[in-house]
Amino acid sequence: MKYRFISDSHTHSEYSFDGKEKIMMMAERAYQLGLYSLTITDHCECQEYYQQQVGQSLRGAVRDLVKARAFYQNRLKIYIGIELGQPTQDPAAAKEALSLADYDFVLGSLHNLRGEQDFYFLEYTPDNVPELLDRYYRELLELAVSNSFDSLAHLTYPYRYIAANPEISVRPEQAMEQIDAVLEVLVRNHRALEVNTSGLRQRIHQTLPDETVVRRFRELGGKYVTIGSDAHRWGDVGAGIEEGFEMLLRCGFTHFTVYHQHQPEMLPIL
Repeated sequence: MKYRFISDSHTHSEYSFDGKEKIMMMAERAYQLGLYSLTITDHCECQEYYQQQVGQSLRGAVRDLVKARAFYQNRLKIYIGIELGQPTQDPAAAKEALSLADYDFVLGSLHNLRGEQDFYFLEYTPDNVPELLDRYYRELLELAVSNSFDSLAHLTYPYRYIAANPEISVRPEQAMEQIDAVLEVLVRNHRALEVNTSGLRQRIHQTLPDETVVRRFRELGGKYVTIGSDAHRWGDVGAGIEEGFEMLLRCGFTHFTVYHQHQPEMLPIL
């Protein structure tokens, strides 16, 4: 590989509701690819925490991660993470989830608006998209202000699914004032912005967020960026990370970040 410290900081195992693989299988894939580090960030959808017995799954993930960390000691750095979805929709659930383990890394996500299904399930029309995106950025700002995470995941998440409708053309630049408000909070709170590479293998064909937003984060004083494939199966571990590094270099970043016990470790891209 061209890059020495390739790391994947956003992956899911069988302990996520939509995951496929055992943690050891994900770790073995990372090791075979020569990755520097792997962080498993299984889902915790906070508004469903109590109904779906999410805590039980998270405990299982942590148990298997501890075993994998011991097995790959000195060969692959393995970090214990969690993707905290919609924490402002149920702060009590978020607090309880974070108390279950000594997490290294917390991703903050917004997969659905209050009272709505995940953006994956919504139908999009030219008429409803502007309102949905306005609500999304308002709630995303609320999430950013909550400061309950280390890195903000896939900032342009809805665009991944809106792109499936060829009749609708939306770009993050059209909401840059709202995006700036979110980015400014991240900078002020010394939080990271995630570059999620899943879009590179989906219809949208770009990272989430795209280069325009990442460049803007840099302009506003953003220092910390994490990068992750959002892999839900072993075959996608590490996918798109090198392309993401190339984009970060174009935006002026010389380092990216991994987290150990919530402490940012700055690693050189080259």
